[in-house]
Amino acid sequence: MAHIEIVGAMCLQLSENADPEEIKAAGFDSYFVDHGTGVYPCSAAGVPFNAACLASKGDPITDLNEDLAAEQKARTTYEYLMKMTDDPDVLEPLKFLREREIVHYQRFGEALRIVQDKLNSNDFFYMRPNRSKDCNKPSSRPMDRDMDKNMKDCTPMKDNRKDNMPMNDSKKDSMKDCMPKCR
Repeated sequence: MAHIEIVGAMCLQLSENADPEEIKAAGFDSYFVDHGTGVYPCSAAGVPFNAACLASKGDPITDLNEDLAAEQKARTTYEYLMKMTDDPDVLEPLKFLREREIVHYQRFGEALRIVQDKLNSNDFFYMRPNRSKDCNKPSSRPMDRDMDKNMKDCTPMKDNRKDNMPMNDSKKDSMKDCMPKCR
């Protein structure tokens, strides 16, 4: 949010002393009619900022890729804005914001690599979350009872992100609590 506020403050500073003719000549008249020279976060087309552009699926890989894309889109926007001015008082904050987007992109990339490495390790298994450790014991949650009727086993499912490598013996031993009861 701070980046949006910085860009908004720059627009305010550039327009606060403009007279009506300058505002019209700059194509700023419709914005001015609605908001004066106040900071109103919106796109160049006038679409107000809202949370619709913030996507989250709850999957770390999906969400981190979304974050990476958002950082690149912001970087590109700052570059476009930089092409539109030669004013050093405008360019310097835009350069700073652009650099921050690059750093954020790098950090999200590092986070994505850490998550992928963890998911690609041999220790990662999916378990059906609605099942108790004792597969013969029915779930206490009403929504799970219907699912329990259709699910006959609780065998761990290997995450297929690493070429479906077979479980080693230590992993099989750690799964003994569930597997024998399910057969």
